[in-house]
Amino acid sequence: INLTTIIDFILLGFSDIPKFHGFLFGVFLVIYVVILLGNGIIILIIRVDPTLQTSMYFFLSNFSFLEICYVTVTLPRMLMDLWTPKGTISFFACATQMCFFLMLGAIECFLLAVMAYDRYVAICNPLHYPLIMNHKACIQLVAGCWISGIPVDIGQTYQIFSLPFCGSNEINHFFCDIPPVLKLACGDTFVNEMLVCVFGILFVTVPFVLILGSYSRIISTILKLPSNTGRTKAFSTCSSHLIVVVLFYGSATITYLKPKSNQYEGTDKLLSLFYTILSPMFNPIIYSLRNKD
Repeated sequence: INLTTIIDFILLGFSDIPKFHGFLFGVFLVIYVVILLGNGIIILIIRVDPTLQTSMYFFLSNFSFLEICYVTVTLPRMLMDLWTPKGTISFFACATQMCFFLMLGAIECFLLAVMAYDRYVAICNPLHYPLIMNHKACIQLVAGCWISGIPVDIGQTYQIFSLPFCGSNEINHFFCDIPPVLKLACGDTFVNEMLVCVFGILFVTVPFVLILGSYSRIISTILKLPSNTGRTKAFSTCSSHLIVVVLFYGSATITYLKPKSNQYEGTDKLLSLFYTILSPMFNPIIYSLRNKD
């Protein structure tokens, strides 16, 4: 069989609604600016304010920096495609985008788990909190989050793009995500799909279970507090993080675990927009509201 090797892909993005490209470009440009400003201001304030030099805000500043990197992987490319609707992306650029998207997504899962552990220690072991969550331990935890997923995600991306691609080169998405790229691969992709599931369990499910375990202990401890004021204060310190976890994991889980079908591709794009773009935009607002510090 004669196969034509693909050297370029076409990101279809929102090509089905060309009349709204100008409007979408303006909306997403404003969202990108808001994300950069919102998360950048959080980083700046935490850096310059001596009263915010605690482990909780150290993790929050790293999380805000991560959100800036995370959204920069997909949004500038989408803005360019809306401005010049060609959508062509090279094989190497597509692989690079997927690799960074996977790495930053894994880092976010780990960092959310670390932030939940920080709240667990603060509420369940308050007397030992300064000793356990000292500056050295915080740096080690953050470094572990940033380093842990890099080799595996590079290997996963290499394996996916080592597959033969032939026939259609149109990716029905606004960035190079795993499911739409695998649809274009020739031959049997069962092994690759199983490895995606394994890596998903390792980098998504395990951190989520750790988050659930932390919050089950936190809620149990809060309910045992004698005063309503104490319970309210304790819950307010972790409510923002809990909302962010629900938004990120909820939309991502629905996207990747629901049945795969062509009729859901439009829904996939909307859900992907939520956890790749809208969630990073809401995070500075969520962490700022009801936060007196």
